[in-house]
Amino acid sequence: MSFMYDESIDGPLPTVDRVELVAALRARAPEMEILTEREDLRPFECDGLAAYRNVPLLVVLPSTVEEVQTVLQTAAARGVPVVARGAGTGLSGGAMPLEKGILLVMSKFNRILDIDLEACVARVQPGVRNLAISQAAEPYGLHYAPDPSSQIACSIGGNVAENAGGVHCLKYGLTVHNVLKVEMLTIDGEQVTLGSDALDSPGFDLLALFTGSEGTLGIVVEVTVKLLPKPTSVKTLLASFDDVTCAGAAVAKIIGEGVIPGGLEMMDNLSIRAAEDFVHAGYPVDAEAILLCELDGARDDVEEDTERVGALLREAGAVELRVARDEAERLRFWAGRKNAFGAVGRISPDYYCMDGTIPRRELPRVLKGIAALADEFGLRVANVFHAGDGNMHPLILFDANQPGEMDRAEALGGRILELCVEVGGSITGEHGVGREKINQMCVQFRHTEIEYFHAVKGAFDPSRLLNPGKNIPTLHRCAEFGKMHVHGGQLLFPGLERF
Repeated sequence: MSFMYDESIDGPLPTVDRVELVAALRARAPEMEILTEREDLRPFECDGLAAYRNVPLLVVLPSTVEEVQTVLQTAAARGVPVVARGAGTGLSGGAMPLEKGILLVMSKFNRILDIDLEACVARVQPGVRNLAISQAAEPYGLHYAPDPSSQIACSIGGNVAENAGGVHCLKYGLTVHNVLKVEMLTIDGEQVTLGSDALDSPGFDLLALFTGSEGTLGIVVEVTVKLLPKPTSVKTLLASFDDVTCAGAAVAKIIGEGVIPGGLEMMDNLSIRAAEDFVHAGYPVDAEAILLCELDGARDDVEEDTERVGALLREAGAVELRVARDEAERLRFWAGRKNAFGAVGRISPDYYCMDGTIPRRELPRVLKGIAALADEFGLRVANVFHAGDGNMHPLILFDANQPGEMDRAEALGGRILELCVEVGGSITGEHGVGREKINQMCVQFRHTEIEYFHAVKGAFDPSRLLNPGKNIPTLHRCAEFGKMHVHGGQLLFPGLERF
């Protein structure tokens, strides 16, 4: 299982005396909750990428910044790795623990500390749920824009770690565009402020560097986020197509006309049928693809854009076009999309959710490529896209009980990500690299770039104790991957055999 920590490639981890480590932690933080029994540790053995699991050495659940500092300082003094975890909804194995490491669970940091109505910001602890921020701000006519599908459960600390997006990130941006300031702790327990309460701060943009670093640079203990006014008018259109590539081309047509929807999502027939059976959103189950397009803003602007987008969709080949009649229908349209992952889980024993990003103009080509790869590997793929910004989530359906199917699903996922790179895209849009895509990092980046990544990591975490084996591959791993991974007799990474 290539997602697991491989000491022969990623380097050896120290052997730790758990009894002595627990005693040292209890001596300095007697009130902190520490789990050591195997039945207590098992619930933490994976994140949302549940096919790959590790039982941690121990789990700590601090409730104060001082307790987190104690954990980090104690770990640093003994060379013990630390993996941070929020709600555990991540989909790349980023929060998967290490058998020889501490799992630092931040779920007790769950308070909204302040909502400043004049500045339109909220200060929150990292364990606060994404949706809870908007719920707290709603009475004041405000909301927090990033809205990943897991927003009912995922934590803001995890959103910062993965630079999460969501269905409305096309217009309102990812987490990095909606966070003003982060309070973080280094591996030595030093508290550092990144960003500021102002719109900008002097010096290097370390806040942007930190956002999306997947717990490899420091531990989040507080986040200041932007709050935006709720739009005065919202219209959601549902367009159905009898050809997937036509739907992909419609996306480029809308953006090319200068319209920036609040959200622009795409689903293929397999995901449409699964979502409709589960949510009863009113989707046309005979359509090969649907686009959900949400337009928001001032009422007159929304009305004008609705007419423009409707005409563009018909011109692109939409066979049916509906505008949500009321708020209830609008919410049903989005409920189908936001529950697509869970819905697909009802039609297959297992599924593997991918996350890659491509230029919008390449959507038709990539859709054809995914279909061809699915046939090659003999597996079904349900496609769900943040189509407006080219962030795709192919869901590979398989049965882990059938010999070889999980390996085929993993291999197919890797090929899809490599296709994304081939057309000028990226191996991740919002789920992160974690352990899942560690090998594909060797495809997207050359060895000099990976060396720079390690230099940045070393500046924050010289001992390499924070979430080791995640996010950035070693050069040794890339060399081994290059030797094994050959297409048509050619290495994907020319020259890598030198390392």
